[in-house]
Amino acid sequence: MFAISLGDDGAELRPLEPWRAEEFLAHMDRGREFVGQHIGFPDLATDLESSRACLQSYADKAAADTGRIYGIWTEATGGSGGRLVGGVLFRTMDAVQGTAEAGCWLEPSAVGKGLITRAARVLLDWVIEERGFHRVEWLVSSGNTASIAVARRLGMTREGVLRESYLYRGKRADMEVWSILAPEWRAAKSASGSA
Repeated sequence: MFAISLGDDGAELRPLEPWRAEEFLAHMDRGREFVGQHIGFPDLATDLESSRACLQSYADKAAADTGRIYGIWTEATGGSGGRLVGGVLFRTMDAVQGTAEAGCWLEPSAVGKGLITRAARVLLDWVIEERGFHRVEWLVSSGNTASIAVARRLGMTREGVLRESYLYRGKRADMEVWSILAPEWRAAKSASGSA
């Protein structure tokens, strides 16, 4: 197994694979209402079988090179390997076109620690620098101000609003399209001295 450190606080980014379904379900149970305000994972992962199926769908995407999912674990307490508190993903990846759609989620206990921004930077750097992708999109409900703030911190540009384009829990929501292009990512890294 691999883990990528997200900083001095002991947080790590790790693959979120089907064998972690029980842990994923417990995490969803802790954050079901909060996470479910804007994204559907809590509606997909309601028991062990559906949690495993959700993670298996991303394992299948990884095998086909059309998506990836990673969990964020906070520092281990008592040698338990840490606690799953959120994650980042590529909901879609198109290697031929060099485009991907990134996303995220976080349970309430982990909010305000910069975990999503740090984890998303790792993913964007990987897909742009190692994989050679040109464009990464971030689609977000207009009401999800925390996720919009992450897009801004990542240096993304708001391209527009898809009005009432997303039917979620019986209500239509506006979706904002944010993106960053490979040259913009590299310029931002260079300007911050992290190149």
